[in-house]
Amino acid sequence: MKTMYDVQQLLKRFGTFIYTGDRQLDLELMEDEIRELYKWEFVDIRMFQQALLVIRTERAQLQKDKGESKNG
Repeated sequence: MKTMYDVQQLLKRFGTFIYTGDRQLDLELMEDEIRELYKWEFVDIRMFQQALLVIRTERAQLQKDKGESKNG
């Protein structure tokens, strides 16, 4: 799992579709859903960790982009 698309496809396999129109909120909800899937043992530790890494990387990029748009 390397991209947000991969994370979305994982969630889709379990019937979860997240789109609120607010990217930051979408990422938070996706992280919550991944944590629940792990808690209920639907995904293993490796998949859980990879998904969180992808989500957190995306969140960091989003924050960086917001910071650059305010300064630039």
